[in-house]
Amino acid sequence: MLDVTRLRVLDALARHGSVTAAAKQLHYSQPTVSHHLARLEAETGAQLLQRVGRGIRLTQAGQLLADRAAEIIGRIDAADAELAAHVGLTAGRVRLAGFSSVIGSLVPRAVAALSSKNPGLRVSLVDTHPPEALELLRAGTIDVAVIFRYDETEPEPEGVRLHHLLDDPVYVLSTRRVRKLATLSDDTWIAGCERCRSHLLRLCADEGFEPRIGFASDDMVVMQTLVAAGLGATIMPGLALRAHRAKGIVASELPGSRRHVYAATYGEPPDPPATTALLTALAEAAAA
Repeated sequence: MLDVTRLRVLDALARHGSVTAAAKQLHYSQPTVSHHLARLEAETGAQLLQRVGRGIRLTQAGQLLADRAAEIIGRIDAADAELAAHVGLTAGRVRLAGFSSVIGSLVPRAVAALSSKNPGLRVSLVDTHPPEALELLRAGTIDVAVIFRYDETEPEPEGVRLHHLLDDPVYVLSTRRVRKLATLSDDTWIAGCERCRSHLLRLCADEGFEPRIGFASDDMVVMQTLVAAGLGATIMPGLALRAHRAKGIVASELPGSRRHVYAATYGEPPDPPATTALLTALAEAAAA
């Protein structure tokens, strides 16, 4: 039978990339980590690690087991949290992941309200993009993922339940007021990473042009600073503007363009009491 402690060591090694980093994260000594890894190889009968120079890396078998270990540990932690929550909200924890602009605007109000009503409840928070948040949710590493989607976004994985929070208007940012993106067709554009710019590309295509992208950043402060300096234009949702708004930019709402924000949970209802309490707090913060 696989030892959960040794699976945690393997998971830490896979996530942090070295015995030293895994030992630091787990508060173990390096010899202890090495011992657990050696015992795990002996128990499984598989070569999980390969020495490369002065370091080690996972073999194909090691990566396979590490992927499963992340799921197993997530489910164990989730079960622990659910049992604690069923005792009552005077104890236990609830784990949340969200994207940067919602963490900078809506989430703090929700978490503060939840903590005020339930001071014994521990709330943890991870800042990450929606695809990664959904993977954490499916693995049982978190209990709620706050995500966004556009009308053209692919459906969420099976088993994910969406709880609508709000529809976030999208704005074009420039140093002058505009009514259509096509007005800025000759401007330089500031876009997100390759994965995050699809909505900008679709909006521009709908108006008959391809944006000339000169700057790439997912940092809303950086993007606004570049716009304010007259170096280009960009689009940005309302929550991002609520979290931070630079002087010198003009935000013009794009009619009909909305980003839909949801709290996502995984599995069949009912949700544990702590998760339900967090969903309620998020809904109330969104309504406010």
